[in-house]
Amino acid sequence: QVQLVESGGGLVQAGGSLRVSCAASGRTFTMYTMGWFRQAPGKEREFVALINWSGSSTYYADFVKGRFTISRDNAKNTAYLEMNSLKPEDTAVYYCAAGRTTVSRAQGGGMDFWGKGTLVTVSS
Repeated sequence: QVQLVESGGGLVQAGGSLRVSCAASGRTFTMYTMGWFRQAPGKEREFVALINWSGSSTYYADFVKGRFTISRDNAKNTAYLEMNSLKPEDTAVYYCAAGRTTVSRAQGGGMDFWGKGTLVTVSS
């Protein structure tokens, strides 16, 4: 069992930056691929970014490429999402997730554990 707790959300102006964190419980953090997903008001949850267990491979949704960076610190059992050049359309609840699955299934939301989310609001 893995428990995930997101933090770092908040209000930021368009063009600004924010880093959200995901702290994981347990000693099996390195067994899991970590991902970030988001859900905007009135919309379905969507994939944002994915990182493999070692951090050597990352995957991004097209709409965040070049602006967002996913990373992880296995010594701290923590994953991060650095968000730059934020736009009002990035406003959403951002969820951290952990899974032992294929990249395609992970991108489709097929993760094993989910956090409760942290709200990111980008003002225009």
